[in-house]
Amino acid sequence: MPHKNLKQTGFDEMNLSPDVFAVLQTVGYEIPTPIQTLTIPRMIECKDLLGQARTGTGKTAAFALPLLSRINLENKRPQVLVVTPTRELAIQVAQSFNDYGAKMKGLNVLAVYGGQSYSVQLNQLKRGAHVIVGTPGRLMDHMRRKTLCLADLTGLVLDEADEMLQMGFIDDVEWILSQIPQPTQIALFSATMPAPIQKIAGKYLKNPEKVIIRQESDVTNTIHQKFLMVKNINKSDALVRILEASFHDGVIVFTRTRNDTMTLTKILEEKGFKTEALNGEIAQAARERTVNRLKNGSIDILVATDVAARGLDVDRISHVINYDMPSKIDPYIHRIGRTGRAGRTGEAILFVQPKEKWMLKQIEKATLRKIEEIALPSNREINEKRMDDFKNKIYQTIGTEDLCVFTDLVESTAKEQDISISQVAAALAKMLQGNTPFLPETMAHKSAAKKKGTKAEIKAKSPVAPKQKQTPARLTPNKIAPTEKGMERYRIEVGHKHGLKPGDVVGAISNESGLESKFIGAINIDYDYSLVDLPFGMPKNIFNLLKMTWVKSQKMSISKYAC
Repeated sequence: MPHKNLKQTGFDEMNLSPDVFAVLQTVGYEIPTPIQTLTIPRMIECKDLLGQARTGTGKTAAFALPLLSRINLENKRPQVLVVTPTRELAIQVAQSFNDYGAKMKGLNVLAVYGGQSYSVQLNQLKRGAHVIVGTPGRLMDHMRRKTLCLADLTGLVLDEADEMLQMGFIDDVEWILSQIPQPTQIALFSATMPAPIQKIAGKYLKNPEKVIIRQESDVTNTIHQKFLMVKNINKSDALVRILEASFHDGVIVFTRTRNDTMTLTKILEEKGFKTEALNGEIAQAARERTVNRLKNGSIDILVATDVAARGLDVDRISHVINYDMPSKIDPYIHRIGRTGRAGRTGEAILFVQPKEKWMLKQIEKATLRKIEEIALPSNREINEKRMDDFKNKIYQTIGTEDLCVFTDLVESTAKEQDISISQVAAALAKMLQGNTPFLPETMAHKSAAKKKGTKAEIKAKSPVAPKQKQTPARLTPNKIAPTEKGMERYRIEVGHKHGLKPGDVVGAISNESGLESKFIGAINIDYDYSLVDLPFGMPKNIFNLLKMTWVKSQKMSISKYAC
């Protein structure tokens, strides 16, 4: 059912339960999106539904609100099951159910997915959960073990069905559908409707209502799409210049491979950007923390692969940068759908090599949008942006901090040294900046170069020292003390050359293993590896987790140390 000339219906006309409707009023939901207007009344009536809508249209609320409105809180067994393609999406959908059900006293929502402890999930299932949100593999495991009972199920949602098809989960989805009790209301949502998805819908959905969100309401309407031709341009340098020249909030940079996420993250970190990588090799607990850091502003840039970022929903994403061209149209749509969400505007930038022009044309055809070509930002644009950022930091500090102590200190310093306050301020700014040039290629630098001469000229004027045999520089390892009683020594493949500090080791091990920092023993950092003492008898699952843990953009690859 297309939504052109759709009659606007308010949430107060949709027969939602009082508790659910009350939450909408507190969170500021006033006008339903098109998919919510079309979906909620039909799902309230217990009709099966086939929804076609791209990401960012509000579909989670479209199915969560009516399903929550029908839950019997006195029955602790699962009544709603949502199947998602990724753990990230499972976590976010579960959180949405919790948010929308905040006034439903005693509501229990559980996310189940691979990478999380079975014992944790089993304990929660024993206590009871009204809503289960999970990935196909882990849901099948629980169903086969009889630890997940679906006898009281009344509603099932397949979310992002085309993604499950692309990731190879479609047979698992069919198995799950074949096990659910009848009658169970089924809602299937998918951005596209390839033949295998249509086949599943025809087999398992009963006379479904069809909801189609047309192109004019598509997420690409709120996204400014641009492309940069990267012929004869170093892509990482181009990315740095774009980030330096743009006024951005949160950014996701998409790369093709896991290794690329780590390499590019390291490059951006060295340039001063608050960046982390997100890929399939990173442990789930670390991935969740990374997403939370992006949400709360602890980091600004996420370098991710398609699989790791599927289902990622972070409000502050202002830019999506396709560092590598996606191989198909749908991944491109899903990528840029991370920005421009819920009516906000966003910007998507695509790096295009000459041999990829054909794919650019295909994307334009699929999105019904002409994508604007942009040039690499000039030094002048970058310099103006740096100066604006610097001024803004000053304004923000003046507006939020008590500066009395520093005002007195600056004034007394200026008076004692018989210099102006502006000179003191300039010196403080230089201290903050360090040796990195604040404005690259500025007239100031050029004039300074003229006064000092070129490197070649300086070298020619310098006295020639006799040649000496050079030996490679190498940091000498710390003196290694004997292992304390009750401790074991481990080696990690990260060291001084990676910028490692003891606090980095403590933080990585504590965050991943849950071991308190006071129980972490001596740490010896060598040039390209380090040694750390940990309590005797490390559990195998913790050891395997630490082997996959990343620190300073390097995998720890922890192993027992043989003296």
